[in-house]
Amino acid sequence: MTIETGDRTVVVTGAAGGIGAAVARRFAAAGAILVLGDLNAVALEELAAELAALTTVHALTCDVSMPAECENLMRTAAEKAGRIDVLVNAAGVWTEGPTEATSEEQWDRIIGVNLKGMFFCCRFAIPELKKTEGCIINVGSEAGITGTPETAVYTASKGGVSLLTKSLAIELAPDLVRCVTVCPGDVMTPMLRGQARDFGGDDPKGYLRQLLASYPQGKKARFITPEEVAELIFFLGSPAAAPITGALISIDFGTSAGYRYD
Repeated sequence: MTIETGDRTVVVTGAAGGIGAAVARRFAAAGAILVLGDLNAVALEELAAELAALTTVHALTCDVSMPAECENLMRTAAEKAGRIDVLVNAAGVWTEGPTEATSEEQWDRIIGVNLKGMFFCCRFAIPELKKTEGCIINVGSEAGITGTPETAVYTASKGGVSLLTKSLAIELAPDLVRCVTVCPGDVMTPMLRGQARDFGGDDPKGYLRQLLASYPQGKKARFITPEEVAELIFFLGSPAAAPITGALISIDFGTSAGYRYD
């Protein structure tokens, strides 16, 4: 897809992670100015150095669970790039386990990054997005549209993202600011590999095989790639997607459609 990005500025949170980095690379290839935020300073600087050969990149270490740091990221984008056209909220963390064993610390961490952080990034970007008639693209999850066992905290966070998106889409529509959520299934990222390591016991590969066993593709099932999600986000951030707002767009090989193999 050929889309003229010109001097458009794209802010990406969680930019050093699998989906965030793929999004940054996709927009960089199209010439967008990038403002990248992530808690992992080393990985963020490495990505910024890589993409500097393609476009202008500003990188800022940022913990999105802290509203002041969300505000600073958006302020930096406005000051250094002069505008914000697209905000991609890709920062996210995972946990799983029996609800009865869930701690307040786990709840605060997951909600803090996945929902609170997303809300405040949107909140501080909105004034700039109104100026450019820009858009917000939230990275949600199939867990934000369907329930699964032993994922109550994560599902609560992503379900909140889904309705946050719809509410913002209606609120911001008079200013021609769009808000959509992309809802991936299992994406082969460092987060998924860490998920298998941390929750797969002594058989991380078996954990991943079990995930694929629920896919309707059966023996032909595979995980989504970060680049596939990034391509969808790139389109949604383009003028060609102007009519799309308030939508929850699944990219999950149909796993959220309801069917599960036994």
